[in-house]
Amino acid sequence: MTVASASSEVARLLASTRPLPTGDAALRAGLHARRLLFLKSLLVRLERLGGALGPAARRRFERDWALLESAERADPSAVRDVLDYPMTGAWLAEALAAPDGPALERHLAHLGGVALAAAIRAGCPVGGTRTLPTGVLALPGLGTLRRTTPEVRLTGRAGTVRMADPTGRQGPVLLRTATRPDDRTTRVLGGGPGWSALRTLPGSAIVLDDLDPYRVPPHGIGPGALPAAERPQSARRLWAQRWSEAHTLLSATDPGRAAEIGAVLRAVVPLAPERRAGGAPRSATARAAPGAVLAQLPGDGGELAESLVHETQHTKLAALHDLSPLCVPGAGTLHRVGWRPDPRPVMGVLQGVYAHLALVDLWWRARRTPSVPSGWRRRAGLRLEIYREHVGEALSALGESDELTLVGREFVRGMGRHHAGLGRAARSLR
Repeated sequence: MTVASASSEVARLLASTRPLPTGDAALRAGLHARRLLFLKSLLVRLERLGGALGPAARRRFERDWALLESAERADPSAVRDVLDYPMTGAWLAEALAAPDGPALERHLAHLGGVALAAAIRAGCPVGGTRTLPTGVLALPGLGTLRRTTPEVRLTGRAGTVRMADPTGRQGPVLLRTATRPDDRTTRVLGGGPGWSALRTLPGSAIVLDDLDPYRVPPHGIGPGALPAAERPQSARRLWAQRWSEAHTLLSATDPGRAAEIGAVLRAVVPLAPERRAGGAPRSATARAAPGAVLAQLPGDGGELAESLVHETQHTKLAALHDLSPLCVPGAGTLHRVGWRPDPRPVMGVLQGVYAHLALVDLWWRARRTPSVPSGWRRRAGLRLEIYREHVGEALSALGESDELTLVGREFVRGMGRHHAGLGRAARSLR
């Protein structure tokens, strides 16, 4: 099978928005390939820089790269897990975009945390002293270490790491534990002075990431440039409560979609609250960090359930578009859509249609499931017809666009077939 035909097949599988393990597995493979490509691009850039990269920065990078290679030899899946973590993608994008000089060197220093996180997960022995220019060592997917001294001393055998001050005292210990068969990642436990661990959301392997320095783009999210919520103002307990409520609703309404969310997402990033009257809490998916939902605290489990479905589709579409572009870049035609006041480019329309088609599918299932709470069922009924009509109008606009690629046109046709099927099913409920 050629790359083009493989991409077309993945697009066909994903077009209905329905959870399909084969389609999601193909997207994960594509995501990993893209991360490796970005990593190689960073290496090529550093080779071209030669002596223009400061000696200290080059030594640090080479040491961290060697540790990453050691972890890869010990446990390739552990390294893949860290490289595919959403905020590792955000870091790579920032590093590649940074100008030569101090800005690039600041981003390169983060490789130390990436490599150490991979080594801990892989059970590699680590040692030596690391310089912390900002006083913080961030380990993607695990947590952060904050020190009052500019250095941290690492000691430990395979599976256990102590991060201490330069004298070897007063440091937290991280312990790698065995992976359970139902876990996607190796568990790392630990505690001690200066260490803040990421916490998983109830009943999942998804973390509430309120620590990673790359969790929100530098320009923030949305028109209000929303920043990340900082711990301890990130409302961890309320997030856990909303998560449990959302998971209960999704499992009762559509177990397959609830399982897909657990398989596709890796992190939820709390955003700072925005002081504005009315309106739903904002949520987003950063193009460089698919697999992370960036969101304000929702008002209830239903709002979070809808946001999770919405942003999971954005992650899937971003990965698919990277695997095989769905539209040609830079054409600039704008289209009106029912769910936003501002006209959108073709890629924006694709993103909105794909996310809202999944929500129409969810609301249809909520309406026909007597066991779900009546309030959730009424809410679904109010949204179903309105958004089904909006999606239909946007699909018509996409069908007439000459900016779609061959794969993009096939993808739109597949969404159209699912939309028509939902229309027939909705009419049968009347």
